[in-house]
Amino acid sequence: MTAPTQKVVIIGPAHPLRGGLASFDERLAKQFTQQGYDTTIYTFSLQYPSFLFPGTTQYSTEPAPEDINIKVCINSVNPFNWIKVGRELRKLRPAIIVVRYWLPLMGPCFGTILRIVKKNKYTKVICIADNVIPHEKRPGDKPFTKYFVKPVDAFVTMSEKVMNDLQLFTHKPAQQIVHPLYDNFGEAVDKQEARKHLGVAINEKIILFFGFIREYKGLDLLLEAMHLLQQRAANDQEPTIKLMIAGEFYNNEQYYHDLIQQYNLSPSLILRTAFIADSEVKYYLSAADFVIQPYRKATQSGVTPLAYHFEKPMLVTNVGGLPDLVPDHKVGLIAEPEPASIADHITELYQLGEDYFLPHLRVEKKKYSWQVLANTIIHLSSL
Repeated sequence: MTAPTQKVVIIGPAHPLRGGLASFDERLAKQFTQQGYDTTIYTFSLQYPSFLFPGTTQYSTEPAPEDINIKVCINSVNPFNWIKVGRELRKLRPAIIVVRYWLPLMGPCFGTILRIVKKNKYTKVICIADNVIPHEKRPGDKPFTKYFVKPVDAFVTMSEKVMNDLQLFTHKPAQQIVHPLYDNFGEAVDKQEARKHLGVAINEKIILFFGFIREYKGLDLLLEAMHLLQQRAANDQEPTIKLMIAGEFYNNEQYYHDLIQQYNLSPSLILRTAFIADSEVKYYLSAADFVIQPYRKATQSGVTPLAYHFEKPMLVTNVGGLPDLVPDHKVGLIAEPEPASIADHITELYQLGEDYFLPHLRVEKKKYSWQVLANTIIHLSSL
């Protein structure tokens, strides 16, 4: 007689919600399933009230992922729902609950659900902590996080900064790993094919800013750096580098348009400032020469493992956990978070060329395994 398959439940965003967290949770669910676990994602029927959501829509237009069991049931603002979900999971008795924590706003919801689940004295709760102290602070952050961490048994972080922040709230077991590769967006396509698909010039120099546009990600610093590059190109009579901005505005859009107008940057920009569907991601990464992350502050970034997967050299700024993930002059360059340094390092990227970085990228990316993450969670649940 074979032993029953152990259950794993992931609590966090998933289809029909969209974005990097949803993609991550779905890929992790596939990994647990591949390793023999009966895996279900419990996602949100209401993640954010619409007035708190900065984008156009929270929902994906893509088809649901195949072979993943997703239950749409958590209402982040309804305490009666938290009790119902908690009781259901307590009765289900999964061996492991993996809960994503990226925003203290979710603390009351998750903390209540998990307290109820833990009454079964069986389920182990492992948190993947994306942020403990958020980039954009709000009232209630600290008490919400304190409430959340109490029923959690152990933590996984993906940057040293989050690990250090976590110590302000708890000293329970925690392990830091690297963010796994986003390998669920398909394989890279030929650069010329990708550019034809996107309708951009085949032979131009194109750098990429990818992802939701928020203040801490420093797009304004990059626009100012583009102004400097534009001036240098005019003086040296060299071809202008084009910046492709691919992602939806999550803060003051007019501020960026004013900068573009002030510096007359339109000729140097390719604006694709709507949400990028999962099926289109491979074309944007494949079309670029380099990926630029000009962040003002950061813990880790989901764009970095995406660039690793598509073998694109990166420029990151010297903030938070970003330099730890991008060995300087191996898989990319590290600039200071100010326009002149960013401009200088973009110039250096082109001087070195893509081929300079490729051997290092291919070696480094082997560390970014989903199996490492799943096995880390399983190990922490056994402590």
